[in-house]
Amino acid sequence: MDNSIVMKRFEIVIGAEYVDQLTELLERTEVSGYTFFKNVGGIGSRGIRNPDDVLITDENIVIILACKEDRAQKVLNELGVAMKGFGGMCLVSNCRAQMPG
Repeated sequence: MDNSIVMKRFEIVIGAEYVDQLTELLERTEVSGYTFFKNVGGIGSRGIRNPDDVLITDENIVIILACKEDRAQKVLNELGVAMKGFGGMCLVSNCRAQMPG
């Protein structure tokens, strides 16, 4: 028997200075769980972010979360507006979550 459920997976990359605003947004949309990866590097619209460079003070954070379709739509509605101010990027994909039992 398949104990998995279809969900939406969000992978959000933003500057660390926006993390409090993002967590407030997730609380408003009643997202119950997410994971942060701090001090990540990459190249994007704001240039190079190298976490090993001690001279660069700008830090990126990756937030990963998964939620059911109805909750995902609420997140997208709020996030669409917020991401214009945050910069960064948001990837949304389908996923399956394995449930215990």
